[in-house]
Amino acid sequence: MSSLFFEDFQAGQSFKSSGRTITETDLTFFSMLSGDWNPIHADAEYAATTRFGQRVVHGTLGIAVATGMMHEMGIFHLSVVAMLSLREWNFLKPLFVGDTIHLVLDVISTHPGTSARVGSIDRRLTLVNQSGENVQQGYSEVLVLKKQSAKAQ
Repeated sequence: MSSLFFEDFQAGQSFKSSGRTITETDLTFFSMLSGDWNPIHADAEYAATTRFGQRVVHGTLGIAVATGMMHEMGIFHLSVVAMLSLREWNFLKPLFVGDTIHLVLDVISTHPGTSARVGSIDRRLTLVNQSGENVQQGYSEVLVLKKQSAKAQ
């Protein structure tokens, strides 16, 4: 899909990314990057004794993957200016190594504001696993170029 601009979005639109399988390498690299070596993520023996029976992937890794999936969609590639918020993020179900997830991005509302250059789009982001279960969900507002300002660049 090609980049979309502010005027191309409207409340009610929905976009779906392709799938991505969470790997052992993802879990390890995220532990290294974040410094979060909590046993629920890093110790298979300990995690086996929890109610999940296995290691749980960091919830914040899900957020990072969701932002990458938005980029992969291509709809904001040339038009996004800045993410304004990430709010009300809920971890609904655990993520595990081997889960294949995709992102569903729903446009909640658009706000042209007073700028001739940009408008804002409020979006609901939902990560869905291979069983069709929503595993994470939250909201994010983003500034997006308007077509007229994109032509001027």
